[in-house]
Amino acid sequence: MNNMNSSISIQNLDLAFGSVEVINDLNLEVHDGEFLVLLGSSGCGKSTLLNCIAGLLDINDGQIHIKGKNVTWEEPKDRGIGMVFQSYALYPQMTVKGNLSFGLKNAKFSKKEIESRIAHAANVLQIEPLLKRKPAHLSGGQRQRVAIGRALVRDVDVFLFDEPLSNLDAKLRADLRVEIKRLHKRLQNTMVYVTHDQVEAMTLASRIAIMRAGAIVQLDEPHNIYNKPLNRFVAEFIGSPSMNFIEGNLTDGETPHFAFDNLQVPLQAYPFDGKGRMSGPATLGIRPEHIVTGAALTEVPWSTTVEVDVIEPMGSDTLIWSKISDQDFRFRVDGQSTLRAGDSVEIGFDPAKICVFDAESDLRL
Repeated sequence: MNNMNSSISIQNLDLAFGSVEVINDLNLEVHDGEFLVLLGSSGCGKSTLLNCIAGLLDINDGQIHIKGKNVTWEEPKDRGIGMVFQSYALYPQMTVKGNLSFGLKNAKFSKKEIESRIAHAANVLQIEPLLKRKPAHLSGGQRQRVAIGRALVRDVDVFLFDEPLSNLDAKLRADLRVEIKRLHKRLQNTMVYVTHDQVEAMTLASRIAIMRAGAIVQLDEPHNIYNKPLNRFVAEFIGSPSMNFIEGNLTDGETPHFAFDNLQVPLQAYPFDGKGRMSGPATLGIRPEHIVTGAALTEVPWSTTVEVDVIEPMGSDTLIWSKISDQDFRFRVDGQSTLRAGDSVEIGFDPAKICVFDAESDLRL
């Protein structure tokens, strides 16, 4: 049975295109009023899953409930959802107001109700001055606002977003991301949002479902996904630039260590989860932003010296590329840093902030 606190409940969902299995036995509960982001690279099944929820694809097996109602074989229009696509799909010959009212007129809403819903959506999205314009006279961001408005006027409990910002330039994306977050805060509706952009996922989500090969690899709050990735794939996928990895061995003597080359990183402060082995081949992961230099080195128990290879100034901070154990190793320093290529620099980190992965299974230990 589906959970009555769930806005969307998916049980044992299977989907195949011919002999190609795309999603296999997937289960997911989306809480009432939450902002769930489906995150993954191209081809992982995130948009396919969204289309199954929307009713745009017929599933092979399993059930989908929305607000307690079994909608597995319902038409999209009967599922109580509003959908926003990557392409704006606006009618070019109609004004903004015409685009917003089109679906409502087809559904035989009264003129008064249509006016009321359009006024509400225009106010929420701040597009009142645009109502008489046609799409050709709108910017990309304005068009996407209208596309969101078209879903909003339906007055539904669940909104589905399929990469709605990927056609916009970087600044517009950032601006509209904030608008969508405000929209969710104001409406408190359930929203499921598909993206391959981890920044969008981290900033928007109540929870993130990281997908790979048609399965959900990890489902958790952004803070936990970032700090406690379940495996190396998640650790590498989240974070920009991605996590550094060093191959080595765990030694579980009186004090556990991670050893590579002639170096040993003490692991007394590392939060092992109690599962998995404590010795043998392993991979140490550390994020570039968790590396310290200079005066902060006195606060960490481990350090080593590296040579600066490439410098990438980014304004507020600078990304330094170096090597440890013949493997690329990146770390961030202050944007005003005077480091140059060829310089030697001492770096260190707090073992409590690292991740240790089993070399064979890639699972976090």
